[in-house]
Amino acid sequence: MDDLARLAALHGIATAYHPAADVTVQVPRTTVATVLGLLGVAAETPEDVRASLAEAERAAAERVLPPVLVRWAGEPPPAELASLPAGTRIRLAPERAEADLAGPGVCRGTHPAPPEPAAAAEWETGDAGVLPDGLPLGVHRLSVALPDGRTAGATLILAPDRAPAAPERAHGLLVQLYSLLSERSWGMGDLGDLAALARWAGRTHGAGFIQVNPLHAAVPGHPTDPSPYRPSSRRFPDPVHLRVEDVPEYDRCPEHAALAELAARGGELRREVLEKGALIDRDAVWELKRAALELLYAVPRVPEREADYRRFRAEQGPALDRHADWCAAAEGADPGARADFHRWLVWLTDGQLAAAQRAAREAGMAVGIVHDLAVGVHPEGSDARTGSFHARHTSVGAPPDAFNARGQDWGLPPWRPDRLAATGYAPFRALLRGVFRYAGALRIDHVMGLFRLWWIPEGSPPAEGTYVSYDGEAMLAILVLEAHRAGALVIGEDLGTVEPRVRRALARRGVLGTSVLWFERDWDGARGPLAPQAWRADCLATATTHDLPPTAAKLAGGHVELRDRLGLLTRPAEEERAEDAADTAEWLELLDRLGLDTKGEEAAVRALYGFLLRTPARLVGVWLPDAVGDRRPQNLPGTWDQYPNWRLPVADAGGRPLTLEELAASPRANALLSAVRAGAAGGG
Repeated sequence: MDDLARLAALHGIATAYHPAADVTVQVPRTTVATVLGLLGVAAETPEDVRASLAEAERAAAERVLPPVLVRWAGEPPPAELASLPAGTRIRLAPERAEADLAGPGVCRGTHPAPPEPAAAAEWETGDAGVLPDGLPLGVHRLSVALPDGRTAGATLILAPDRAPAAPERAHGLLVQLYSLLSERSWGMGDLGDLAALARWAGRTHGAGFIQVNPLHAAVPGHPTDPSPYRPSSRRFPDPVHLRVEDVPEYDRCPEHAALAELAARGGELRREVLEKGALIDRDAVWELKRAALELLYAVPRVPEREADYRRFRAEQGPALDRHADWCAAAEGADPGARADFHRWLVWLTDGQLAAAQRAAREAGMAVGIVHDLAVGVHPEGSDARTGSFHARHTSVGAPPDAFNARGQDWGLPPWRPDRLAATGYAPFRALLRGVFRYAGALRIDHVMGLFRLWWIPEGSPPAEGTYVSYDGEAMLAILVLEAHRAGALVIGEDLGTVEPRVRRALARRGVLGTSVLWFERDWDGARGPLAPQAWRADCLATATTHDLPPTAAKLAGGHVELRDRLGLLTRPAEEERAEDAADTAEWLELLDRLGLDTKGEEAAVRALYGFLLRTPARLVGVWLPDAVGDRRPQNLPGTWDQYPNWRLPVADAGGRPLTLEELAASPRANALLSAVRAGAAGGG
């Protein structure tokens, strides 16, 4: 191993990777040097490399403790502590409620607040063992003084053994919230619609959860980036999802005529989408809602509401102030005069998100709302621009694989692992606490990113990136700890190539996986469709996702025709059609052998979900558009303006948009969901 490779290894940067068991790809040396530079390590010349390597190796040799240690409940203490010499004095300062971590001191949902900090503890190795019994769960500060006079400090994460367990079996719905318009929506689905969907699905069909797209704050602009997976902030929600009429100040606002006129214009936006074939226009919706919310902001809050708002501001601390200042500046306003409006919007949205979760639980849902955590943020957004934790001049993506020969660049700046560790993962803790305030479960997009991410230096193609490692055990411990405090499940999106060690670690700590029917094959055997009994139990199983064709389109081969029309196929259309048809036929043959009725489209869709219910999967999710025969994917990867990604309403088999009320009355939807409920109750 040469000097550059040794230096890279010390900083968690890969110099080679293995896309398959028998394949090794070398990372360009220029990429390795550039990524080292992005982490503040000089590596431009051989002299730089030698000097940086000597410094790094000297620091490693002198280090008493790593920056972060993890102890799982019921397991031995970290080896680094166990190896400290006898007579070492150890002091533990327990976790405290830090305002900048946005700890939910008073939670709006059903989740408890973190415990009050215990008193500091101090002991000597040999007196009470390496770590005495009874230390509270949490993220604590550890200080050590060795007999030879050396001292050191570290963050100690004391985490539960596993995240909260999923029910033995629950079924639910997967939906892109913006796509679900009701007769009260202002041009796109809102949090009032989410609560209504939860009440219907829970009470009528016994659903245990509803999974939604990320509801993170978007980057303002004209047009706004419609992708929910490229937000301005993952920590704070987007007020575009507010149901304006549900804001308590609405009924006390004296501007009745102005509010009525804005509501009428919102109704026109709704009719344009539902009746005239228009796309969902988030910018137009927000323009109207913002005008209405400005009127409501001017209404004096009653004392109880004002006290609640002040409490929320105190809980969220400086991070909320920075986000609000950024939002004000992004719209061209003076932050001093406008920031409080944006803080207030976050508070309102937090309240309606919590109300949706309460509605779900009151409807009998075992889990409730499953929120989605995007893998990163927009490079010009609030999170990236108001902190120092994101790397500059690089983005994350994926290396070349069988599905994308050029690799992928997602345009999202990564967190710097060194700065995360130096703060005891404070940004990650704050992010999770914020989302868990109103979540029954959390889906982690690209959960492998807890362990490593593919960094692409600015100006380089995706294929010339490299993997940068994170402290996966520390990240996972934080995730499990905050999920435990919230009493919420964790679901990892682990589709695609996943290192076996990563999948084992996630399963060991109770993080559910994601299994999509069309991808589940016996890859180590005959490569045919995986029999139901061979599926893993600890997962969310579904037939499709937002990035894949709805099931009706897959059965008919419509997605191949769509990609052909848009010029997205990389092989002759005939080959694509034949391969896709053979894939579908294999699955239908398996369903037939299992005695599931596949005659006709509706029956075949029911059969596919019936198959999922024969697997041991703890959670089975129905893609809501499948319930009404929608054929249009919500997102078509590889397209930008060629396809209306993230802007389509839920529609029936003929492409006619449906309201939530029409969907709830749909014979097709009720037949599918009744069959799923019966299958779940009967064990498939």
